[in-house]
Amino acid sequence: MKLWIDADAAPRDVKEIVFRVSERLKLETVLVANQRVQLPLGYTFLSAVRVDGGPDVADRHIAETSLAGDVAVTADIPLASILVGKGVLVLDPRGTEYTTENIGERLTVRDFMEGLRGAGVETGGPKGYSARDKQAFASALDRILTRALRAAK
Repeated sequence: MKLWIDADAAPRDVKEIVFRVSERLKLETVLVANQRVQLPLGYTFLSAVRVDGGPDVADRHIAETSLAGDVAVTADIPLASILVGKGVLVLDPRGTEYTTENIGERLTVRDFMEGLRGAGVETGGPKGYSARDKQAFASALDRILTRALRAAK
């Protein structure tokens, strides 16, 4: 089992939590981005993959190389949809798990909002990443990894 991080847009706090978890659980963790990712020293189980620039290149890499039973962290709903379909457990940086039960609705809302933005409607952006979001992510990551590790045995 691997932990995949869509690192292009992952908040710094999410990355720091993931770094510590990868070491504590001795879990191979791969950060994928289209820019250089600085990995902290002393973390044995971390690696980074730098992909070519361009839209969705990092997403494609994660989608093509992840396997059922892996865990991924991404805020990209189309990527989450692909991964959920492959049997990858997917978590967003705010601690929401994407599942077969909710991914269709999330994708529909995302497409609707993108359509509004494309028509020139101001929809606003996501709220800032808060301490509450960080705690929710850490708790959800712990739960999802516990479940995935049990299933892998």
